[in-house]
Amino acid sequence: MPWLVREGKVLATIEVAASLRDRTRGLLGREGIEGAILLRPAKSVHTFRMRFPIDVAFCDRELVVVKTTTLRRNRMSVPVLKAHAVIECEAGQLDRWRVRVGDRLELRGVDEDGLEHDPGHSHGPSHGTDHGPSGDGGSGPDPRP
Repeated sequence: MPWLVREGKVLATIEVAASLRDRTRGLLGREGIEGAILLRPAKSVHTFRMRFPIDVAFCDRELVVVKTTTLRRNRMSVPVLKAHAVIECEAGQLDRWRVRVGDRLELRGVDEDGLEHDPGHSHGPSHGTDHGPSGDGGSGPDPRP
């Protein structure tokens, strides 16, 4: 599963919805989401027929956060003209991850089209057993594909 990363730290797993079909479906019909979902391209979102409120991070082409908001159920966001992508997660997650306007986010474990690198060999982040790319125990898991 791909990861959402900021400054080398894994924040969460992330699904990538790059096709029109996947973006249209988004989080509809779900009871919740573990991690987040990236909708690309997107400038606005809605929560009609959704079962839970969401946090939204509007990002530019380089995944720099240009705006954040929380949408209750059955609402629509105003289009954000600087946005090229949207990251959706359960309400409260962006605060827990300390995601702020100006943060540069990254996806690890996916190519530019949102396809997983080597999907049969995804290990996910470890907790305390990986020693990072230098083997020194410093920065945690090595999320490079």
